[in-house]
Amino acid sequence: MTLGRLVLAWIVVTAWFGLATFAIAYLVATLTALPQQNYWVAVPTSLLKWRVVEAGLLTLIASLWFDSIGSGQWWLLFVLIGALATVAIWYGAPPDKTPTRALIAGAVADIGRYAIAGGLLAWRLS
Repeated sequence: MTLGRLVLAWIVVTAWFGLATFAIAYLVATLTALPQQNYWVAVPTSLLKWRVVEAGLLTLIASLWFDSIGSGQWWLLFVLIGALATVAIWYGAPPDKTPTRALIAGAVADIGRYAIAGGLLAWRLS
């Protein structure tokens, strides 16, 4: 695996994670029935910085997967990683009045975000 391929894959996944972060924030805001004046949902800069780090770590995991273990069943690996990240968010968050449907939609969107990132990495790295 060359460094150039890893960096390109990281950039692709970072772009996807940035887009998905805004889309998921909009989805959760819509499902919680928050009054909105426009279609823009504020996302903290710290969250976007974490998405860059998260994309880098996921790219390194994908590099190990595609270079050593193989490319079979990659989707299962990324769905499980997405589920693991979502469960950590659910149990680490303080209880609030967020509707259950918004929590479930956010969890499904997060798992989908990881599965699509896995597809992008399978495309770029294998």
